[in-house]
Amino acid sequence: MKILHVEEHGVSLEEVHEVTRFHVKILHPKFSPIALILRLLSWNIDVHCELMLYLTVIKEKLIQRLYLFPSNPGQIQAVEQQEIKFQGSKRIPITRPERSFKLNSYFRLNIPCSTSITPPRIHLIHRDTTPSFFKVDMEITGIEMELIGDDERIVWKETVQKYEFITETHSTSAVLGSGGPAESSLTGSSEQQLRSVRTEFVKRVSGPVLDGLLDRLLQHTVINQEEMESVKVIAERAEKARDIIDMVLRKGTESCSRMINLLGKLDAYLCSQLQINSVGVPT
Repeated sequence: MKILHVEEHGVSLEEVHEVTRFHVKILHPKFSPIALILRLLSWNIDVHCELMLYLTVIKEKLIQRLYLFPSNPGQIQAVEQQEIKFQGSKRIPITRPERSFKLNSYFRLNIPCSTSITPPRIHLIHRDTTPSFFKVDMEITGIEMELIGDDERIVWKETVQKYEFITETHSTSAVLGSGGPAESSLTGSSEQQLRSVRTEFVKRVSGPVLDGLLDRLLQHTVINQEEMESVKVIAERAEKARDIIDMVLRKGTESCSRMINLLGKLDAYLCSQLQINSVGVPT
C-alpha cells in the first residue's frame, strides 16, 4: 500500500509499513534534498528587527511590555493600536538593534530587578497577528535590559533611567503622557531644527521609515532619481539615515520643511520625540 505524503515543499508517494485505527506508520520515508535545502534556508534567514517598549504604572508597580518582531510597518501600527487599549500606556524611546537576528530563533529577556517576566522566551517569526511581547512586573526604578539569544550571547542591551518615564512634578504614580505636561517643540527654521536633531534622527529612525521617506522625498522632488538610487543601495541603517538627512540639509530650508512634514506622516512618534515641526510647505 502507498499513501500520498503531503509536506510543506511538495508531495511524495510513501510505502506504508503499518496501519492502525488512528495512524499510518511509514518505515522508510523518502528523502527529499530540495525540501531539506528549503527548510534549512528558512531557518537561517537574517532579519532586521524592531523593539518597542511601553510602560504603565499601576499602584506603585511598573508594568513593562517589550515587543520583538521582524521589521514591518504594519506590525508597528498593530502594536500602536493594541497599546491604545492599555490605560496610561506610554511608549519609551529605546535604541534599535544594529545587527540582524536569525529568523526562527528564540530570545529571552533579562532584567535583574524584575519580579516576573512572561513568557520566558519569544519565538522570532513573521506573524499576521499583533507581535509577541515580554510582560515584565517590577518596582518603579531604572530598567536595565538584556536580550539574550539561543547561544546565550547578549544581542542587545538598553538602560532606561527612572526620570525618562516619571515626571518631575508628579508623584511616582504618574507616567509621562498620562496627565503630564505636553512636550515642547524646537524653534527656529526647519533647517536649524533638522540640523540640531541629526544625531538623534540617525540613532532612532527605523529602516522601514527610511525606505518610505526616501520614496516620498523623490515623489515630492526633494531629491532626484540618481540621489535616491545612491542611498537605496546602502545596507546599513545608520549610514543610510545619515546620508538622507545630510542630503536634505544641503538643499536648504524648504527641502528640510518637506522632509519634516513627510517624516511626521510616516512616524509621528519619532517627530514628537525629536520635537521637530514644520508648517507652510504642502506635502
